[in-house]
Amino acid sequence: MQFASRLDNVETSAIRELFKLLGKPGIISFAGGFPDSAMFDVEGLKEASQKALAEEPGAALQYGATEGYEPLRTQLSSFMKTKGVDVDPSGLIVTTGSQQALDLLGKTMISPGDKVIVEGPTFLATIQCFRLYGAQLISAPIDANGVKTDELEKLIAEHKPKFVYLIPTFGNPSGAMLSLERRKKVLELAVKYQTLIVEDDPYGDLYFGEAPPPSIMSLSKDVPGSRELLAHCGSLSKVLSPGLRIGWMIAPPELLAKATMCKQFSDAHTSTFSQATAAQYLKSGRMPATLAHVREVYGQRAQAMGAALKRELGEAVSFTQPNGGLFFWARLTGANGKLADANELAKRAIEKLVAFVPGAPFFAENPDVATLRLSFATADVAKIEEGVKRLGQAL
Repeated sequence: MQFASRLDNVETSAIRELFKLLGKPGIISFAGGFPDSAMFDVEGLKEASQKALAEEPGAALQYGATEGYEPLRTQLSSFMKTKGVDVDPSGLIVTTGSQQALDLLGKTMISPGDKVIVEGPTFLATIQCFRLYGAQLISAPIDANGVKTDELEKLIAEHKPKFVYLIPTFGNPSGAMLSLERRKKVLELAVKYQTLIVEDDPYGDLYFGEAPPPSIMSLSKDVPGSRELLAHCGSLSKVLSPGLRIGWMIAPPELLAKATMCKQFSDAHTSTFSQATAAQYLKSGRMPATLAHVREVYGQRAQAMGAALKRELGEAVSFTQPNGGLFFWARLTGANGKLADANELAKRAIEKLVAFVPGAPFFAENPDVATLRLSFATADVAKIEEGVKRLGQAL
């Protein structure tokens, strides 16, 4: 068969391929980017789904508007208000997970050969999605405080990208948190160069201890002219349930209209039953308690992983302790003659019954083979300690 030429630019996810190896009995996996299913508020979701069927069975089970189920758009508008973003329900569309929002951005914004700036490293599915639509991806370097805005400005000035894609709060895979100063600078760059900024925020509610700085979209009210150059993607997957497939996109009206048109062609609308369930859940007021519980558990696991990495791998690995999200981003230093190739370490680790994701696929350009991503989300403290111990043995 002769497939579309656009498929020449993409390959299957390295993470999906790795999952094929995870069926071994006794394996401890730090590879996935999943939330822990034990954290799901099953009782609350059960009540919400029953209410959805009791109160509006026709709407919950029928076809719906492409833009989204109105009661959910209203609840998401209120949810965003608690995070400092004033958005009318009509100013957002509901997507099938925030990943669909990224796909819609690719469909509506990218022509073959267009340049798009992403962080180096960034979310693997974003690299694949944007390349599928023919984007030439440019990597902006990051550190523990997120994208380096001085370098970002040089790249914007040189490449004049269609847009800039950032995960400013506890990025996947980096775990980095963009500083308040840099967030403001990003908004200033948007206005100065009239460049669209896409803020992807699936992890912003998963902080440990002190809350992160306000979202870029929240801060836009302080930078005149910046709001109309911003798109914001949100998700309930990491905080409530990925199975609901509920995400949303806030964007300028013209972009939302084009995205809605493209969504009509792909899935008509996000599951109305999922939307009605999510609307009832948000309305119930259970979300704050759910978030508090999730933050506490993940915070303990993150601390355990940081301590174990220091204890078991010592100087052979460098990392910044994350303040939220689901991931550690680490780099093999090669200290004391130890291995500095994460791909090789991944093979050895599987033999020791522990798994992680090598970092190279997360780079759109110039991959760093010494890097690796470790998720602490789905393993309890005992498994984290045992898994990191095995990793130390593999190294």
